[in-house]
Amino acid sequence: MKASDLMVKCLENEGIEYIFGVPGEENADFMMSLEQSDKIKFILTRHEQGAAFMAEIYGRLTGNPAACLGTLGPGATNLITGVADANMDRAPILVLTGQGSTARLHKESHQIMDVVEMFNPVTKWATSIYNAVTIPEVVRKAVRLARSEKPGAVHIELPEDIAKHQVDAEPLEPRRFRRSVADDKIADQAFELIANAKRPVIIAGNGAIRRRAAKQLRIFCEKTGVGVLSTFMAKGAVDMDADYCLYTIGLGSKDYPTLAIDEADLVITLGFDMVEYHPKLWNPHKSKTIIHADFLPAEIDEYYHPKVELVGDLAHTLWMLNERLTSRGIPYFDLAQQAETRRLMQEELAEHAEDDTDGSIRPQKMLWDIRKVLGEEDIVLSDVGAHKMWIARHYHCHEPNTCLIPNGFCSMGFALPGAIAASLVMPERRILGICGDAGFLMNVQEMETAKRLNSNLVMLVWEDHAYGLIAWKQENEFGRHTDLAFNNPDWMQLANAFGWHGFRVEQSKQFADTLETAFRQQGPSLVVVPVDYRENMALTRRLGEMTEPCPVAS
Repeated sequence: MKASDLMVKCLENEGIEYIFGVPGEENADFMMSLEQSDKIKFILTRHEQGAAFMAEIYGRLTGNPAACLGTLGPGATNLITGVADANMDRAPILVLTGQGSTARLHKESHQIMDVVEMFNPVTKWATSIYNAVTIPEVVRKAVRLARSEKPGAVHIELPEDIAKHQVDAEPLEPRRFRRSVADDKIADQAFELIANAKRPVIIAGNGAIRRRAAKQLRIFCEKTGVGVLSTFMAKGAVDMDADYCLYTIGLGSKDYPTLAIDEADLVITLGFDMVEYHPKLWNPHKSKTIIHADFLPAEIDEYYHPKVELVGDLAHTLWMLNERLTSRGIPYFDLAQQAETRRLMQEELAEHAEDDTDGSIRPQKMLWDIRKVLGEEDIVLSDVGAHKMWIARHYHCHEPNTCLIPNGFCSMGFALPGAIAASLVMPERRILGICGDAGFLMNVQEMETAKRLNSNLVMLVWEDHAYGLIAWKQENEFGRHTDLAFNNPDWMQLANAFGWHGFRVEQSKQFADTLETAFRQQGPSLVVVPVDYRENMALTRRLGEMTEPCPVAS
């Protein structure tokens, strides 16, 4: 068969369901082969970056890779931001690019650049196919690497002349391996540390939202009562309604949840990725006793020097600890301070629940209402900006993977294409993307993709006519900010131009009802709200004063 036919068959064999992208002439043979597939759906996007974000969200929601596709040169460079975001956020994706003929790769030639070398820093593996007979091995290896912990991006380049070659080969059968598990003796050491602690606390990271890991984590917490602090990407690892849920850490400033770490004599990290929340922020004196439990050994850092490392499948590690709790008994812990942490955060979350304002709406009020409108399994996707900090602090979850925040590479422009992918993967759920006005316009062209697919999703834009997060950070450090203001389109005309439903809300009392109305529409809806970002510096001032451990209620 033709090499491009073989590549499609190999992708089918791996269970690839979607390829998102923008093809070029160097992908022509592959696209013709793909058109014959009845197993893989190609989603034409309006920009390659949008395609990469769509593949990322598919990977985060399913644990399996989708593919994003671009041609050589500018098509490949357009992919790279979304690919880097997926790789650093631990989402399995395949990156497929075309390339010019191998007869001209050695010299100066139209649109030719070393795409593989460009992708090396932002993928787990990047390679080019120089011999068509290697396609089955390359695709099998690529999918295995993309899925293996920690998941990430893998790049395959197919030059246009190789795609045309005739080849006698067959796909390799996918054979899954069972992940290694932590050693029993190390688990005993970890359990002894836990049993001898008085005030242990758990930091759940990105690895803890794997379904099996979250299940075992909840069993551990139900048995012990030990509180869980979630990083931005670990929301939903434990149910927000559980007494042991201590909400979210990662703002970079003192907050009620971080006070629980200050008081702890043992910190247990589960699936913790340092890219989210540097240990210097929660272990500034290098004094904390740390148990590291993850799929991989700990990153070397002077502020993160675990006493015990439980390396292996995280769900199995937690099961091992749970078995020891059953056989050896439940230790007694002093968790009064953690209960007070939870109470203080609950008061903060509800403070503006009944706001009645005109002209602009507080972030806290919007997030309170969003939580009421959405069900336990519905999905929020946050773009990057000031709104991300509010979502991280004020929006909490019942289930894993129901609040998707990019917090490794942190690329703007993520939420709209991500919401499109979420609506494909989970069509039965409500899908809400939240953007700033800057982030939304970075991939605004995907409004056409959403309309063409008739995606049932709502995009909520918090409008402040500025790069709000940068203004917040500059004002915090310098007492003022540089010129970061811009103008916006007429949002309702924009929605109409793309065939979307459009809504604008300027009264806080109307927000929840408007959001509910938007979700009842068939197809995509845009909801625009002027946001009251005076709350940014108000929060900074309040957290800046929070230097003493919070009192324990008598």
